[in-house]
Amino acid sequence: MFVGTVIYFLTSKWKRKKNLKMDLPRGFLTRSQMMMPDPLSVQDQISRRHVASFTLKDQFCDPEKPKILQFGDISMAHHRIQGGVVRTDCRKSRCLSKLFDMNVFLKMEVNQDTGSFKERGARYALQNLTEEKKKAGVYAASAGNHALALSLHGKQLGVEGNDIAESREIALQLAHDNQGTYINGYDHYDILAGAGTVGLEILEECPMPNAILVPVGGGGLVAGVATAVKALSPSTEVIGVVSETCQAIVKSLQAGHPVYTPTRPTLADGLAVPNAGVNAFASMIGKVDRVISVAENDIAVAILRLIENEKVVCEGAGAIGIGAILSGKLSHLKGKNVVSILSGGNIDSTSLGRCIERGLAYDHRVIRLSVIIPDKPGGLSKLTGLVGELSGNIRDLYLERAFMRNDMSSQRVKMV
Repeated sequence: MFVGTVIYFLTSKWKRKKNLKMDLPRGFLTRSQMMMPDPLSVQDQISRRHVASFTLKDQFCDPEKPKILQFGDISMAHHRIQGGVVRTDCRKSRCLSKLFDMNVFLKMEVNQDTGSFKERGARYALQNLTEEKKKAGVYAASAGNHALALSLHGKQLGVEGNDIAESREIALQLAHDNQGTYINGYDHYDILAGAGTVGLEILEECPMPNAILVPVGGGGLVAGVATAVKALSPSTEVIGVVSETCQAIVKSLQAGHPVYTPTRPTLADGLAVPNAGVNAFASMIGKVDRVISVAENDIAVAILRLIENEKVVCEGAGAIGIGAILSGKLSHLKGKNVVSILSGGNIDSTSLGRCIERGLAYDHRVIRLSVIIPDKPGGLSKLTGLVGELSGNIRDLYLERAFMRNDMSSQRVKMV
């Protein structure tokens, strides 16, 4: 079965990697062997004007007739995807529990084959396709994790776009032209059902948790988890967690319906979705107890805490639940059982390095100093010697003389 996925690359680093060849399972054909069009030529054919003039609707995500997720469909998905996805641990973190004064459990979706919970919904949605639809192909607009999940079952087709919204229009057009199926990564009904299996596993592995912290972008995961959890454990608090720079769900809840909300850059790029899903939004109403926003600094520190204390590399979207605890907005959960879903671990090295640096700075383990010392032999040596005596390590140092206008016999030393 061929699966075409339209991927929006969020960083230039990803763009530079677009020409790298992927290792394909035996029996898969390369693009040239399949005589597929070059992605750039496809993009040229489906220009902005063309897409704008022939805007297509997603038949599975109708704002006029949203589908509310049912618990029975989550149970069915749970049964059908068994053996096809990893049943991840929900393990207690001794270090974080002691640090936060609560019993912290981590749902390790980072251990899925593609490093994300997205495999659950992707597999279930693909299983529900007819043979005819499987042959026609599947298309999706994705920031990465959804595309990776679908790509386990077929060849990846990349088409660059300026934003996710444009990629969605291109994917819908391609699906229409090729009689394929467009699968929304956070709002297709089967995607929601697959995401809900995370909630079922949490309750099986950690009976009666007091609260579950769920990352929220378009709302698919929180809708699925809330539907599953509230059906079996109504007293468990389901808390959605968003980045302060990605407020689509928050604005939608305030308005009472999905509202387009532009996003700003965030460390939790997997949550950078400008629209709440219509099915997801309808399914989460009355089931999600509250939604809180987390600052970028808290996300960075959360990633650092997970690396140092749990030896787990997590992307910003996956670490945001720990960031919510760090923010101090969940003090009512002290002494209680709290599950944080580590939804994904796909973070590039540049972003990871940036998160670690910001986390260290936030902890005051990396500091900046600006000191004026005599501009004479031995002056700098005395300063660095003092830092050494205090068990400090100088990572960077800069001498500034030209701008010391009022004191010609001194120099400014800037250190990190």
